[in-house]
Amino acid sequence: QVQLVESGGGLVQAGGSLRLSCAASGSSFSINAMGWYLQAPGKQRELVAQISSGGSTNYADSVKGRFTISRDNAKNSVDLQMNSLKPEDTALYYCYADSVSGSYPLRYWGQGTQVTVSS
Repeated sequence: QVQLVESGGGLVQAGGSLRLSCAASGSSFSINAMGWYLQAPGKQRELVAQISSGGSTNYADSVKGRFTISRDNAKNSVDLQMNSLKPEDTALYYCYADSVSGSYPLRYWGQGTQVTVSS
């Protein structure tokens, strides 16, 4: 079992920055990809950014050039640096971590952290 704890959300003005952090803990696990999704009110959860264990990254078009994802494999943590924030970035942000159990893929989720960008 993997537990994910997020931090760093909050209220910021448009154009500002926030840094989200997520730390994974548990026993006897191996984490593969990690990343972040967002869910705005009344909308489906969507991918923001992901990073492989080898450091390859992928971003949603809406955040390219503004957000940067990074991870520390030794600490099993992933961060999301968010710059030039826009009101439309307002959402609940969820960290996730992918693992496997035998041949079965598993995805673990954090509890979510709120990001609110005021205009």
